[in-house]
Amino acid sequence: MTNNFLKRQQIISFVAIASSITACSITPGISPQSGLNQPLSKIHTALQDPAKGQINAQLPPSVKVENPTFTVPDKFQGKTVYQVQPSNNEKVIALSIDDGPWPKTTLEMLDILKQNDVKATFFWVGQALQANPDLAKREVAEGHAIGNHTWHHWYRRMDEATAKSEIDRTADLIYKTTGVKTTLFRPPGGFLNNGLAAYAKSQKDAVIMWSLTSADTDPHAKPQAFVNNVLKGAKPGFIVLMHDGGGDRHRTVEALPQIISGLKQQGYRFVTIPELLKMAQ
Repeated sequence: MTNNFLKRQQIISFVAIASSITACSITPGISPQSGLNQPLSKIHTALQDPAKGQINAQLPPSVKVENPTFTVPDKFQGKTVYQVQPSNNEKVIALSIDDGPWPKTTLEMLDILKQNDVKATFFWVGQALQANPDLAKREVAEGHAIGNHTWHHWYRRMDEATAKSEIDRTADLIYKTTGVKTTLFRPPGGFLNNGLAAYAKSQKDAVIMWSLTSADTDPHAKPQAFVNNVLKGAKPGFIVLMHDGGGDRHRTVEALPQIISGLKQQGYRFVTIPELLKMAQ
């Protein structure tokens, strides 16, 4: 063999090895630059579209991902819960957010929660979920816990059939929209004697109330009042009541960053309600 031939073979081998290394280290369809900022889950779910010969970086609708199920420990099934006494009196607190998903407000609150690495528990109204399914999907994708808050948000007394419809219809839509199953139920207005709580308990759901309210439904209060209500009243194992839907909640959005920073300064760690229940003594 000539020296020129050997050199050509060496060059060809080097190119082949380099190409192989590149193919293994860079996901097709995702540039090295953008790949650095992509979550692993997005990179790993890149799928080939055989029809177009392209790579899709998102899961197609037909692909199922693992769906979360929000259950409660046996001791809380069919019970009413206002707060939890965490083991070792750990300074944990749970933010609960009612009446959404709601246009604009929910998006803004999700952005704030994400920026502060806080997970909350959202109690959905069926009608609001039906109107805003994409917001609901984002809440689940970002790791927040989900509870049932009835279909119509009625306060009135109901017979068993109506109560069943209010809760089951919402549960069915939650599952159909997001794949979530939940045994967390919150009665609208906190009313425990209108038939809703009784039906929820018969299904072994935990009826989740609250131990501390921001009072953000007060039409005359300023956002700082919501902040003060939470920061002054916080105790380990408390469940905080806030709202992202059911009306104009811009004041809640304004108060949320201060509530989060203030609780962190007090040494609190944020948990979802299912996490909180598992920490009970």
